Amino acid sequence: MFLFDHKIWRGESGRIYRFKITLTRQGIPDYGGVYIFVRRRFVFFLKAMYVGKATNFRERLYGHEKFAKAVFDHGVTERHVYSIATEHDRASVEEDLIRALR
Repeated sequence: MFLFDHKIWRGESGRIYRFKITLTRQGIPDYGGVYIFVRRRFVFFLKAMYVGKATNFRERLYGHEKFAKAVFDHGVTERHVYSIATEHDRASVEEDLIRALR
């Protein structure tokens, strides 16, 4: 379904990042990048609740210490992931998104 495939998030710099939406644990990829915990309301209204970076999404997101709290306290419904190869690039994209989504 196209609503739950990809999502565009824009950084403070104006750069556009195309994130893959992962709704299940099996959908979490085995590579690194930046991720966003997202609350979806009424299908189209999405709000970024937390932005982070990971060397490997599977290792980081399976037992993420903030995910359960985000689900119960803030209504997080999905994870969005954006593949980035280097730690330097992950840090700069993470910071760009955090500044834009504050």
